Amino acid sequence: MKNAESQKTKKQQRRRNRGMTLIEIMVVITILGLIAAAVGVAVIPKLEEAKRDTARLDIGNIQNALKLYYAKQGKYPDTGSGLKALVDTQNLERIPVDPWGNEYVYLLESGKPVITSYGADGTAGGQGSDADVSSKDTGKK
Repeated sequence: MKNAESQKTKKQQRRRNRGMTLIEIMVVITILGLIAAAVGVAVIPKLEEAKRDTARLDIGNIQNALKLYYAKQGKYPDTGSGLKALVDTQNLERIPVDPWGNEYVYLLESGKPVITSYGADGTAGGQGSDADVSSKDTGKK
């Protein structure tokens, strides 16, 4: 009898342990989900800010390549040849693309080069992540 009772007790303990383990796993998964959601909410806006900062750095690098081109050629490339002229003279390895996958826009305005990224939407203008990043305002945030 004692043996049968001890086997019942052991089986009941195992069942309780299994049930508790399942509940514990569910609680842990819920906590991990909440942490992931909180991190996501905090990180997503920073990713967009990082893309804008990357575009500003890229524009600075393109400006340096344009200065080198100017030192060699005595003039900036015209709007028609654009950044391809920098690749042709090996001042840049390839035509750069902005963090959103679009090519930078090059214009020669009044003898001064202007480099622009049209932002996430790839069209002029916009607000937030769609706003343009230009060499005209690289000092501003």
